Amino acid sequence: MYTFIRDARRPVTRDEAAAAVGISRKLAAFHLDKLVDAGVLRADYQQVSGVRKAGRTPKVYQPVDADIRVSLPPRQHELLADILLDALLPDGHHDHDGKQAALRAARERGHAIGATERRQARPGRLGAERALTVATTMLHRHGFEPDRISPTCLRLRTCPFHPLAAKAPEMVCGVNHAFFAGLLDGLGATSVQAVLDPRAGECCVELRAHP
Repeated sequence: MYTFIRDARRPVTRDEAAAAVGISRKLAAFHLDKLVDAGVLRADYQQVSGVRKAGRTPKVYQPVDADIRVSLPPRQHELLADILLDALLPDGHHDHDGKQAALRAARERGHAIGATERRQARPGRLGAERALTVATTMLHRHGFEPDRISPTCLRLRTCPFHPLAAKAPEMVCGVNHAFFAGLLDGLGATSVQAVLDPRAGECCVELRAHP
């Protein structure tokens, strides 16, 4: 149900959530309210269609705007990343050599992931639409929440490097862009390019067919 609500990108009613997973409305309501109690969802009362109907306004659910992770035992990956980011930003300014090394490493890592996918999937020659379909499947698997907004354009719903991107957007977005450029190269998706197109609340990179 949580995945369904995230994918909906709008308030979801109990009836919709129940239908999505094939359970009763009563059981869906129980689980939804438990997710609210756990801080994973937030609930409100509103009409989802914009047309006021007779009777009680339905209760609707949306994901909270926060990172939610489970790690047993607790890990500190974000702390390590924050320390390394500070090392690349001495006195608040980019260290040129450090930045170039970070961009190079990001591109190489993306290339390695894309090349591994190509060896395993063997997709053959990739036109733009097919390349984006393969990329969508791969990015779903890596937790990037890709959104295919058109046959020739793919956006990522959330920034994979939040909240570090807020600390040093130029550096982090550059690393993100280099990662996806390398990924497309390793995948052999020459018909698609990674483009920097920052938007509030979303990832800064968009994958598009070449003009």
